[in-house]
Amino acid sequence: MDIEKLKTSRKREDELEQLSPFELKDSLIALASDQQKKPARAMLNAGRGNPNWTATVPREAFFLLGQFGIEESKRAMNKPSGLSGIPQKSGIAKRFEDFLNKNKQLPGADLLLGLYKYAIDKHEFDPEAWIFEITEGIIGDQYPSPVRMLKQTEVIVHDYIVQEMCGNAPTHKGKYDLFAVEGGTAAMCYLFDSLVENGLLKKGDKIALGVPVFTPYLEIPELARYDLKVTYIHGSAKDKNGNSTFQYPDEELDKLGDKAIKAFFIVNPSNPTSVEISDHSRKYLVKVVKNLNPNLMILTDDVYGTFVPGFVSLMNELPQNTLCVYSFSKYFGATGWRLGVIALHENNIYDDMLSAIPEKEKNKLAKLYESLTLHPEKLKFIDRLVADSRQVALNHTAGLSTPQQIQMLLFAAFAILDKENKYKQDCIDLLQHRYKLLWDGMEFPILQDPERAAYYCEIDIHEWAMKNYGKDFVTFLEKNFEPVDIVFRLAEKSSVVLLNGGGFAGPEWSVRVSLANLEDADYSIIGKQLAETMYEYVEAWKSIQK
Repeated sequence: MDIEKLKTSRKREDELEQLSPFELKDSLIALASDQQKKPARAMLNAGRGNPNWTATVPREAFFLLGQFGIEESKRAMNKPSGLSGIPQKSGIAKRFEDFLNKNKQLPGADLLLGLYKYAIDKHEFDPEAWIFEITEGIIGDQYPSPVRMLKQTEVIVHDYIVQEMCGNAPTHKGKYDLFAVEGGTAAMCYLFDSLVENGLLKKGDKIALGVPVFTPYLEIPELARYDLKVTYIHGSAKDKNGNSTFQYPDEELDKLGDKAIKAFFIVNPSNPTSVEISDHSRKYLVKVVKNLNPNLMILTDDVYGTFVPGFVSLMNELPQNTLCVYSFSKYFGATGWRLGVIALHENNIYDDMLSAIPEKEKNKLAKLYESLTLHPEKLKFIDRLVADSRQVALNHTAGLSTPQQIQMLLFAAFAILDKENKYKQDCIDLLQHRYKLLWDGMEFPILQDPERAAYYCEIDIHEWAMKNYGKDFVTFLEKNFEPVDIVFRLAEKSSVVLLNGGGFAGPEWSVRVSLANLEDADYSIIGKQLAETMYEYVEAWKSIQK
């Protein structure tokens, strides 16, 4: 490694380091693609977390249900031109049963029958109303009604959320209200807007952000429309061997006891570190909130929770405080569907705080929502979210498209009826296998962690350098290279694209590997190339010691 030659690239790397990792990624891809023109090798882009698997059974059920919906539409009217009617409610449950009996050999039929019986047996749904809702939903011939979420669909998705986010054993009474949205990112946009619109967050307010974290969550509070002051809660804990666990130390969680901090935003399990909050930290956080800051608003993005056995969300531990965002995209391989929900307990601090605001502020908000109800002051926060998503005036056209809601319903039903958790176990095994292949490729001892989702892997080069070669080597790295140097070197030398951990407010000298989007064997190659690149720094350091 020619040190003097390498120094010439530092200025450019320093400039690019200011970009979001997702913008920097484009430069890395271009560099990796250019290198493909030289030796014959494929680019391995582990920079983005789009899964390379899909849940086929709920999709089979979706398309089979679609066939039933087409038959129902043609019953009402069927012109040779393709002009048909819309589903009719009378007798639809019996026709659905006959349809499933006739097509019981087709893929997806078992799930549809299981869902049909589950809803009637557990929730005593009226069969006619139930089948009419999902048939109209799959055809998409009506505006979503209710606009927040289809009535019976919400009940089933609620069962799924409680199963996956609360360990199927909620620690509290009451239910959650759900708002079906276009994925997790849309949910966060809606939440920020409504919190500000309703005065629960104001420009200049202090919030806390658990870091490392998904980069857009670092950027949103700084936008001019919000201009929030951020206190970072660092996941900086280490185990007894000095390895980062990315858990929040008690002293970091203590910061949340400051009542000036109005809200806490967190991804759990985290992105990029892919670990859930430990039982200890979760319980400690509960004490801090209840004893010191009972009106702390908590927004938690729990999209990766389904990849951790026995996962428990903060929505279960602090239901009154927590707005939970859950996306179906990663677990079911459905990023293109844009499916998510916002969950808020029916008894919550958001409604309480709206009731307690000064009368002048209440009157101002009443004017905002007075076109929706005769008693706008009583409008729940979850319903304000829905209205705000369509700038209130277009509230009647709000709501996630009904075919999307039906696919969400079928994903949820698939997980609920999978009593042996076969799909979940296969997903977990797949990611853990890739995690092992990555570490085996590096020939490093694998770090075991029961809280690890393993959807991503964060590797701290600085920590590795200090543990194995000491302070002099670390000083050499810092003096001669930018923290992003390794991701550029990997792209140029090996056509491997990783993201820089510093861009997620993580350790500057770390890299994030997505374990979701490449073939299993690719992770052995990435591990090998990553280790080789790390050892190049070691050889360069040793060469100047002689």
